[in-house]
Amino acid sequence: MILNKETAEKKLRRMALEISERNHDKFSLILIGIRENGIFIAQKIAEYLKQSFSGEIEIIELSMDKKNPKEIQLSKSMDFNNKSVLLVDDVANSGRTMLYAMKPILEQWPAQIETVVLVERTYKKFPVAIDYVGLSVATTQQENIVVEVENGIVTQAYIINSGS
Repeated sequence: MILNKETAEKKLRRMALEISERNHDKFSLILIGIRENGIFIAQKIAEYLKQSFSGEIEIIELSMDKKNPKEIQLSKSMDFNNKSVLLVDDVANSGRTMLYAMKPILEQWPAQIETVVLVERTYKKFPVAIDYVGLSVATTQQENIVVEVENGIVTQAYIINSGS
């Protein structure tokens, strides 16, 4: 196990503060949580952001088949033009999900796109830099990180060996 419930909460609070500090001059932030667990991470970060960020915070959900990301759907259509967007997921294993999730955002002209993950794996296959990281973990190619969420709360994160 690499994160327990209490440590995960501390990481989420710290990331929310960091997001607030870096975006203090923005009027609004759009958090896009990637389904399954990313939406819960986005909701928790938004809850903590409200304590220090004075602008408007909007949360939407992004759905996609992570193994075959041809169709990407947002829970509602939204204007991203000149907006600050944060793409949120629970873990960055290969970087592939984050890369494909940017597609509907890039079809418009956002002011900025930042990425947020609770746990980042240092071995990635796709060139996606994560802007806000709760925990960065060195792994091998055969290892993946799993984040478990129950009732909207992160309960733990651990490494599994997926074989070769």
